[in-house]
Amino acid sequence: MTTPQEAQGEAPTIERLRELTRNIEAITESIREDRKSQKERSEELDRQMRETDRRLQKAEDLFTTQWGKLMESLVRDDLVNLLDGRDIGVRSLAQRTLTRRGGESYEVEIMAVNGEEIVVVEVKTTLRPEDVRRFRSKLVRFKEWWPEYRDRKVYGAMAFLQASDDVALHAERQGFFVIRATGDSASIVNVEDFEPRVFA
Repeated sequence: MTTPQEAQGEAPTIERLRELTRNIEAITESIREDRKSQKERSEELDRQMRETDRRLQKAEDLFTTQWGKLMESLVRDDLVNLLDGRDIGVRSLAQRTLTRRGGESYEVEIMAVNGEEIVVVEVKTTLRPEDVRRFRSKLVRFKEWWPEYRDRKVYGAMAFLQASDDVALHAERQGFFVIRATGDSASIVNVEDFEPRVFA
């Protein structure tokens, strides 16, 4: 049996425990709210970062597209004279030519055509070894995509703004005309006695 004195001693202790419990519950609720607020801020920050990434990608794509068109124009404007200097007379030029077959598509950036020959030109701001490999594998299938040119010799040319000497030499060894764009003009940098490979 509890004496009145013991009951009085327990009362503050029970009250103190209740108060501590309320404090713990309040702190726990505050932590929950902080976490929820942090999560919301984190989600908003993630959303903003995704939006920024999307806008940056869009700006980069626009820049790359415009820069690519500028490069193509620079090469295209000099291409007839450049090829004429290598005994390939050009009758017509086509730019950004696209064809589709069986669910696949094949795009040519520039095509210089005469009655016997076609020079397919790939334009890169920076020429890399994988560009040379990819273009070579694309060119050997050219006549599958453009059967109307099956009676013509198909040559390849790789035009670029910058590349290491090794990559340019590699492109030449693969049989490509190598065209370097500089300032406001372009020039073929292959050796004088270069013989282009017939790819198709």
